[in-house]
Amino acid sequence: MHEENKAAANGYGKIRSGAQNGAALLALMEKTGYSMVQQNGQRKFGGPPPGWEGPPPPRGCEVFVGKIPRDMYEDELVPVFERAGKIYELRLMMEFSGKFIGVCVSLDNCRLFIGAIPKDKKKEEILNEMKKVTEGVVDVIVYPNATDKTKNRGFAFVEYESHRAAAMARRRLIPGTFQPWGHTIQVDWADPEKVVDEETMQRVKVLYVRNLMISTTEDKIKAEFNKFKPGVVERVKKLRDYAFVHFFHREDAVAAMSVMNGKCIDGASIEVTLAKPVNKESSWKQHFNGQISPSSENLLGFPNKEDGTQKSLGKSASLSARLNGQHSPGPPEVERSTYPIFPGIKLTPISMYSLKLSHFNSAVMHLDYFCHKNSWAPPEYCLYSTTSQDGKILLVYKVLISSIADDSQSYFMPEKLCTTVEDAKELAAQFTLLHL
Repeated sequence: MHEENKAAANGYGKIRSGAQNGAALLALMEKTGYSMVQQNGQRKFGGPPPGWEGPPPPRGCEVFVGKIPRDMYEDELVPVFERAGKIYELRLMMEFSGKFIGVCVSLDNCRLFIGAIPKDKKKEEILNEMKKVTEGVVDVIVYPNATDKTKNRGFAFVEYESHRAAAMARRRLIPGTFQPWGHTIQVDWADPEKVVDEETMQRVKVLYVRNLMISTTEDKIKAEFNKFKPGVVERVKKLRDYAFVHFFHREDAVAAMSVMNGKCIDGASIEVTLAKPVNKESSWKQHFNGQISPSSENLLGFPNKEDGTQKSLGKSASLSARLNGQHSPGPPEVERSTYPIFPGIKLTPISMYSLKLSHFNSAVMHLDYFCHKNSWAPPEYCLYSTTSQDGKILLVYKVLISSIADDSQSYFMPEKLCTTVEDAKELAAQFTLLHL
């Protein structure tokens, strides 16, 4: 047996508290012929297995298994997983705990989000910097600033050759020891791209156009896309530096995408792709990629599976108490401490949409964030009032949500009235989030 295999097994045997545990791992490796190495906080079993010929399995062949008990290791896990088929590689992390495991298809994400990048850095500079400290870098995606196309937006996406390479890079970058150009960067997984089935995409006749100038008008965009074939564009909806171009016929949309991608409009080189329809049946909870835990679902006011009641906390709880006991869904309470700004401290301008869900403490902000992520128009609030029997003015908001991609509209209005504008708007946003 290789010395590194013995070192891995014996070393982790100490952590597992018991010489018999290390012996069990050694016996497993001798029986299967698989190697076992420690690498960046995880233990890798196999990859490839003995006698493997050809390339590694393609994407989509990996599953993620969570909540593995701390006292369970490869000698017990491998026989269980082998019931499903031959194991190519098993990577065991040491921070999981719990009684029951959960299994789901691995996202196989190969892309990292890198924030707080100096805005004067070009794609080549960022690419070279990432290659210096991480392995497997394939590409860097950088978007021009909306108002100044000579600068970037302060963030980039780094694409890696595999999910494993991206995971290793994330571990390498997160501690903060790497400070390119003297800046402390932000590192996290990039949101997975929305997956739309091929049948649905075959019906799309709307183009998504990005990297437009702020000053470019909808009429100008329509005129440019009508140039290759007059009269094919039905309408255009533009927000800041991106737009949706609707065509009467799909074949014209596909042809226009080929012709217009990379063209210059008002001095900006545009990117053109088919717009991905948004599945409105998916809840707003799922949109945030698992950031809402089962426990925090109760805090958001979703029904408790056991007793059917609803719970809320913090700001939402105080609002609920004032609404005659009506418990409404609201965002989880977040840390609201203040910190001093010391002289000379560097402040970096960022977009609120580059933050995580946990940075928002109100449903109004959550709803705005949710609409932006789905490429919808910002929510529109229409205020209504009535007078109570004792003469009080009571208020309620109706919320309009418009999907720019398919031009659909939805209205939402809670069944409770409030005495203040702030409470009425918060309640309306909570109600809308729950019903999206």
